[in-house]
Amino acid sequence: MHFAVIAAGEGSRLKAESVTLPKPLVEINKVPIIERLFSVAINNKAESISCIINEEFKEVHEFLKNKKFKVPFNLIVKSTPSSLHSFLALKPFLENKSFCLTTVDTVFAEEEFRNFISEAESRKEYDGLLAVTDFIDDEKPLCADVDENFRILKFEDNAENLKFATGGVYYFSKNIFNEMEAAVNNGTMRLRNFLKLLIERNYNIHAYKFSKIVDVDHYSDIKTAEEFLNSSIIK
Repeated sequence: MHFAVIAAGEGSRLKAESVTLPKPLVEINKVPIIERLFSVAINNKAESISCIINEEFKEVHEFLKNKKFKVPFNLIVKSTPSSLHSFLALKPFLENKSFCLTTVDTVFAEEEFRNFISEAESRKEYDGLLAVTDFIDDEKPLCADVDENFRILKFEDNAENLKFATGGVYYFSKNIFNEMEAAVNNGTMRLRNFLKLLIERNYNIHAYKFSKIVDVDHYSDIKTAEEFLNSSIIK
């Protein structure tokens, strides 16, 4: 598995709630969320790790400069206009292989992630496998409509009449890069809009259900994530 993290956002909602640390360094159970993602990747046999951070978060750059990895580590320091532009910046490290991509603010159970990777790697016919959850606690969710085989039929920007929301964990084949550069050049500005485009172009994208995924956008999400990870039984 090759692993990549998009950590180039500004974390504006956390800033507005007086969280002074850059989002990648916000701690869940005393571990920075970006550190936890790297540990999960290594624990699940990542062959390489790639990451993009923005130019404004100097603390994150310093933190990553001082880290030692057991696998090749690729770091891009670049401020981009959107999540899709950040994804495209990672292309040189990912374009010839299947890979797992996450956003930096996603918190999930590692055992479920391990099962997700196993499923993704066994499904060579998929262009993508996306983590979804019926725990929807986001003011701007990207919700997925799925068929009986969990193939994604469409995405919607709200939870009305849809059961599952995406959780910031994706496994893609290299095929999706056939569409990305053209999409950016045509003005597509967000990863969620690129996902919608892939469905419109009839790419074979499926969903994989996690019991719960917490998107750390607000101060209260830190406690929610910690309680979830500390629970003895994942429901």
